[in-house]
Amino acid sequence: MEANVLTQVFLPLSLAVIMFGMGLSLTPADFKRILIYPKAVAIGLVNQMILLPLIAFGLCKLFNLSPELSVGMMILAACPGGATSNLIAHLAKGDTALSVTLTAFSSILTVFTIPIIVNFAILHFIPDGSEQQLNVLSTVISVLAITIIPVIIGMVLLQKSPDLAKKMDQPLRKLSALFFVLIILAAILKERAHVVEYFVKAGPVAISLNIITLALGFYMAKAFGISEKQSRTISIESGIQNGTLGITIAATLIGNSVMPIPSVIYGLLMFGTAGALIYWGNRKKMILEEEVRKN
Repeated sequence: MEANVLTQVFLPLSLAVIMFGMGLSLTPADFKRILIYPKAVAIGLVNQMILLPLIAFGLCKLFNLSPELSVGMMILAACPGGATSNLIAHLAKGDTALSVTLTAFSSILTVFTIPIIVNFAILHFIPDGSEQQLNVLSTVISVLAITIIPVIIGMVLLQKSPDLAKKMDQPLRKLSALFFVLIILAAILKERAHVVEYFVKAGPVAISLNIITLALGFYMAKAFGISEKQSRTISIESGIQNGTLGITIAATLIGNSVMPIPSVIYGLLMFGTAGALIYWGNRKKMILEEEVRKN
C-alpha cells in the first residue's frame, strides 16, 4: 500500500489499541506460568516459532505460490498468536491461562524473529527485492512500539487502576473487533480488482497451513503427555495468528499492497476452523460432564 493515512497512521494505531486491550488482561503471573507448565509452554513455542514458519515455507513451495503472496504468507507465519487466540481458547474450553502465557511469550520473541524470517523470505522468493527488506533495528523498534509497549501500558494500568481497567476491557474488545474488520475491509478494497484471483491462489495454502498447524499442535502435545485441555490450547495457539500484525508489517513497514492479502485470507478462514474448535471443545466438556453424572 502507498504511504498514506491508512497505512502509516490508522493501521499501526489500531494494532496498538488492540495490543493495549490485550495488556489489560495480562498480569506478571502470566509470565511466571512457564515454571508451572514448562513442557506445555515449550511445545507451544516450538510449534509457534519454528514449525509454523517451516510449514508455511514448505506449502508456498508445494503450491508454487507467487513470490509476493509467498512473502505475505511467511510474514503471517512469523507473527505471534493474538488476543483472539485467548478468546477462542476460552470459548473452546481450553486452558485460558496457558493461552495467555503462550501469547505473551510469543509476542515478545517474535519482535526479534520477524525481521529475520521476513528478510529470508524476501531474499528467497524475490531475489531482486533487496530494497524491500526490513531494516532489523528499525523493525524491532517499530514492532515494540505498536505491540509490546501498548501491552506493557495496559498491564501497568491493570496494576495501578484495576477498576478502570475492568471498565475499559469490554469496550476495547469491541473496538478491537471493529478495527480488525475495518483493516480487513481496507486491505480487500485496496486490491479489490484482484482479490478473487488472490483468494484462489493463496486460499488453499492458507487453509492448509491453518489445519496442519492446528492438528500438529494438538497431536504433538498429546504425544508428549499433555492433557487434552492444554493440548487443545496449544493447537489454538499454533493455528490462530495475529493477522492484524501481519497486515501492518506488509502494508506499513514494507509498503506492499499484495503481501497483506495472505493475512487477510488467513484471518477470514481461521474463524471457520475456530468455530469448529469451539464446538468440539464444548462437546467434549458436555460428554465428560455426562459421564461424571452417570458415575
